Amino acid sequence: MTTLIKGGRVLDPATKTDKVMDILIKDGIVAERGENLDAVADEIIEAEGCYVMPGLIDLHVHLREPGFEHKETIETGTKAMAKGGFTSVCPMPNTKPATDCVDVVKYVVDKAKEVSPINVLPVGAVTLGQAGKELTDIEAMKNAGICAISEDGKSVMDSGIYREAMKEAARLGIPVLAHCEDINLVRGGAMNAGAKAEELGIKGISNAVEDIITARDIMIAKETGATLHLCHCSTKDSVRMIKEAKAEGIKVTGEVCPHHFTLCEDDIKCDDSNYKMNPPVRSREDLEALIQGLADGTFDAISTDHAPHHADEKAKGMASAPFGIVGSETAVELTMTELVHKGVITPYQMAEKMSYNPAKILGIDKGSLDIGKIADITIINPDMEHTITASEFVSKGKNTPFEGYKAKGVVVRTIVDGKTVYVL
Repeated sequence: MTTLIKGGRVLDPATKTDKVMDILIKDGIVAERGENLDAVADEIIEAEGCYVMPGLIDLHVHLREPGFEHKETIETGTKAMAKGGFTSVCPMPNTKPATDCVDVVKYVVDKAKEVSPINVLPVGAVTLGQAGKELTDIEAMKNAGICAISEDGKSVMDSGIYREAMKEAARLGIPVLAHCEDINLVRGGAMNAGAKAEELGIKGISNAVEDIITARDIMIAKETGATLHLCHCSTKDSVRMIKEAKAEGIKVTGEVCPHHFTLCEDDIKCDDSNYKMNPPVRSREDLEALIQGLADGTFDAISTDHAPHHADEKAKGMASAPFGIVGSETAVELTMTELVHKGVITPYQMAEKMSYNPAKILGIDKGSLDIGKIADITIINPDMEHTITASEFVSKGKNTPFEGYKAKGVVVRTIVDGKTVYVL
């Protein structure tokens, strides 16, 4: 099977490429690249005016299976992610049972092979049952297929246990994906602490909840030599601490989610749980610091923290509804509209933050359109306009604060192993 992608703007940071050219795919592999290729192909994809990027990689998703299939399944989640332009995703371990042993890792891997149109790279839990008491067998899980470890949904509050986990991750050469939250400071908070929370009568979550654990995790990474990736950063001090850690040579990277670079607390007009996520959307000052951190390269990745919930769960008020919003089907549109079209980052930098850098963080052979590489490809029409409408989502989750948002820039095709898995 041969496919020729013609006339797209190829954005490939791995080869420092940003130019209009053709790509020829043979048997799932990038076989040839160049201008006006004269090649016979079984399929021709006209990509004039479109961005052609290495397949997008999401370091941070929740597929909910096993245990919470009423919210999402591996099949529905990965189909939504294919629609969103993602070719590889990393599901977090806070399932039921948690992804804390070989059997659950194998379940996720095997189920994904059966039903997923895209690559699924499971993340293993740091502690058994994510209870924070006893380390998992990280090496056995790595051999079974995990790409990283994380206690996402919470932090390991016992610093001694977390240090041992980081030592083991460093020995095995896998990253630690950190959810930074001092649970002892949350105390029932549901949105950012500040005047808006007071106005709405909702308990607040201070920046210190995130910043204290961010500082701790960076210090433990410094001591152990672990590769630390800070998930869903939301505060101005997270920007500062990552910048300082990098300057010191500590192996730290960070991600920002589209909801955190698009929204701030001022956008919450009422007690609407579609705006309830963890960490919460912060102040205008924090929002501007995150955008600056994306612009200057402090942040390495854009991830979604796709967190679907059943409509009945999200129908409760912010105080009692679960944290989380869906993000897989809106990430490209928000990134294009809020960052690329506004000149915060270039299309090339978008490819870096959504494909090339995530691949480097994971240490996997993806995120490249070089000759000989697996043909995982995302094609985006930068000028196409679309109004985000939750009822159109493939995901089971419809919990989004972006209903009615007018976006510019849409995924038109997703290719995995040379095969089209989504086309608009």
